[in-house]
Amino acid sequence: MAEIQQATNSADLTQRFIELVMMNAQQAALCLGQMAHPSTGKADVNLPAAKMFIDHLEIIHEKTRGNLTKDEEKILTSVLSELQMAFVQVSNAAGGTGHIHDENCSHGDHHHAEEAAPEAPTPTEAPKSETAPAEDSDGKKKFTKSYGA
Repeated sequence: MAEIQQATNSADLTQRFIELVMMNAQQAALCLGQMAHPSTGKADVNLPAAKMFIDHLEIIHEKTRGNLTKDEEKILTSVLSELQMAFVQVSNAAGGTGHIHDENCSHGDHHHAEEAAPEAPTPTEAPKSETAPAEDSDGKKKFTKSYGA
């Protein structure tokens, strides 16, 4: 009887693991604009959020290495590679390089070529605070923080 219970728990855990993988994959696909947002009906692209969900799947893949069934491994690997390819395609279509510069960026160049060097304030304007709001191209205010140049 214990063996039957163990088999049921194993099947249940496999199903729940696959649901976890698919939940993260669905969120990444939503952020890549592959699905319409349920509340707006529009397909919006949010590359940083998509990267976060793909990173979650990569962490799961790394931390579960050698502990997955063949089916679990196949599903996780397949979903991960499809999302990574979609991320690169969406990023390139948006004019990006497929690479997001962040604190984990290993090549040392955290500045895009198209970013201009910060201008020195003219004598009539006050210097900007490190966390001063800046206007976005849409006229919305966004906050930026500088970590030195």
